[in-house]
Amino acid sequence: MKLCKSHSLASWALQLVAAAILGQTLFFKFTAAPESVYIFSKLGAEPWGRIGSGIVELIAVALLLIPRTVTLGALLGLGVMAGAIASHLTRLGVVVMDDGGFLFSLALAVFASCAAVLFLRRRQIPVVGFLFAPMSEMTCSAGCQH
Repeated sequence: MKLCKSHSLASWALQLVAAAILGQTLFFKFTAAPESVYIFSKLGAEPWGRIGSGIVELIAVALLLIPRTVTLGALLGLGVMAGAIASHLTRLGVVVMDDGGFLFSLALAVFASCAAVLFLRRRQIPVVGFLFAPMSEMTCSAGCQH
């Protein structure tokens, strides 16, 4: 189902935010930056957890940037960030290595961006799209048709 222009622009802006943040953190995971090694060591998942999560995040970035796979990328990004947020809240703490909560805030930003993309594109999620099919004539708050 095609999005109206305002939803499409908002979705792309959010997709780019999520992809940029996820993409930027890949450098640290794949180069074994001290922060990444510390985090995954504390979680008992170094190095396989660091590298594995980096691969999953790379896939999420690619999916977020390909129009036909945006919802899959947002779902994947949402899941990965749910794990990151849970790790911060249960084992790592909000502040990691005196970062002032920066990594935690990035995880929240990606989570929120992916959640918003999924909300905007909810009718494009295969199962949800099927459930909402009869509602296709509704208009969005910007006055455009779905």
